[in-house]
Amino acid sequence: MTKSVIIIGAGLTGIMAARTLTQQGASVTVLDKSASIGGRMATRRLSQGQADTGAQFFTARSPEFEAQVEHWIHQDLVSLWGYGWSDGSIKRTVDDGHPRYVSKQGMNALVKNLVQELKDIRLNVQVTSIEATDAGAWRITDKETDTYSADVVLVTSPVPQSLALLNAGAVALSATDTETLNRIEYGACLCGLFVVEGEVALPDPGAIQNFEKTVYWIADNKRKGISPITTLTAHVEARYSREHYDDPDHETLAIMKLAMRPYMGLDAQIVDEQLKKWRYSVPITTHPFDYYQLEGQTVFFAGDAFGGRGRIEGAYLSGVAAGQTIAEIVEA
Repeated sequence: MTKSVIIIGAGLTGIMAARTLTQQGASVTVLDKSASIGGRMATRRLSQGQADTGAQFFTARSPEFEAQVEHWIHQDLVSLWGYGWSDGSIKRTVDDGHPRYVSKQGMNALVKNLVQELKDIRLNVQVTSIEATDAGAWRITDKETDTYSADVVLVTSPVPQSLALLNAGAVALSATDTETLNRIEYGACLCGLFVVEGEVALPDPGAIQNFEKTVYWIADNKRKGISPITTLTAHVEARYSREHYDDPDHETLAIMKLAMRPYMGLDAQIVDEQLKKWRYSVPITTHPFDYYQLEGQTVFFAGDAFGGRGRIEGAYLSGVAAGQTIAEIVEA
């Protein structure tokens, strides 16, 4: 009998794992606490515009992901944005030869493009615990006290959140499990979105990136090609974001507006703004392999913190690798 699989998290990793398993004939259910899929590949509407709030662009450096990007290009979903960014001065970041791609409809559209084969994705389901059953399976409980059962569980949420679910279910971890997973660290990111009326003059191709600045990233989503009106995304670096995560929104937005002002015309005005907070925005310390399996247990961890390749490509390849390994288990 085919074993069942539950995947927690409908970001790119979870969706790719679900696709891989579905293609192998496995029974898969994906649970996510959000109202939509995509995780940090997120695009948000603001007034009549839209902006990417999490991942801003991606590269392709492996044959597997290059093939996927070529498929997206053929579908007219992806376009080349540039090869590097200005740091806000004459100097530019080093051109490493790798194209920076963007989604023409916003990053979230790429994940939505991948779910067509999947039949059981359940949104607005906030999982609160994972626990072992006497029958050797797993019981997943959500905030509404609904339960789900599976023979194999793959958690793709940020590792601290995933560990909290296992702790809530009193799942025993080995010393190796604890040491390995607690070694993974993430940086926070405060993200501001701003609709601007008037001139904005960011350097070509429409973004600056300077990791020495508090507001290290500013991008024009109109010049990126995803918004009909000028909508800026600003990201704050990890340490400041962590230390000021709970500051009042207006204070955080004010820091971003000050950083954007040199690139705005004298008559330009911000007419709408939002703040998005990512507590686990980007992995700082990663695991060297594409996924991790708890010792002696059918619980797997995967995500962009695994494999060390970077945000989008790493998340994609981690999901495929975890799905392939789990497929072997469920078919055994």
